[in-house]
Amino acid sequence: MSFRSILQTIVDGCGGGLGAALMGNDGIPIEQVTGRQGTPSVPRDDVSAAGVEFGRILEEIRKASDALGGGALAETVVSLTHFTLILRHIDDDTFLVLALAPDGNLGKARYLIRRHLLELREEL
Repeated sequence: MSFRSILQTIVDGCGGGLGAALMGNDGIPIEQVTGRQGTPSVPRDDVSAAGVEFGRILEEIRKASDALGGGALAETVVSLTHFTLILRHIDDDTFLVLALAPDGNLGKARYLIRRHLLELREEL
């Protein structure tokens, strides 16, 4: 299965998926897909921009976790007024960002990401 088809399965299956992007830690998008709906704050075709901006915050969270001895960062959820972002590490160099509508199914989105995590790692 390709990155595109895995990401599209997650976006379409979670209920309220706006889009998803597979990102390198350097901020370069590897693959991106869009959902059927969008919001003015997160255009369907620009989820990778959110990944770039919030990806920088992930590095700070990793540093804080190391300082506290909390272990490796696995997932971060950022809930905002207009959308929710789920950022999930795939490996040391790659993470997934999923944009979800405010009324989207967060639990199902997290489940689908975990369910397809191995497939994403195998594609890398």
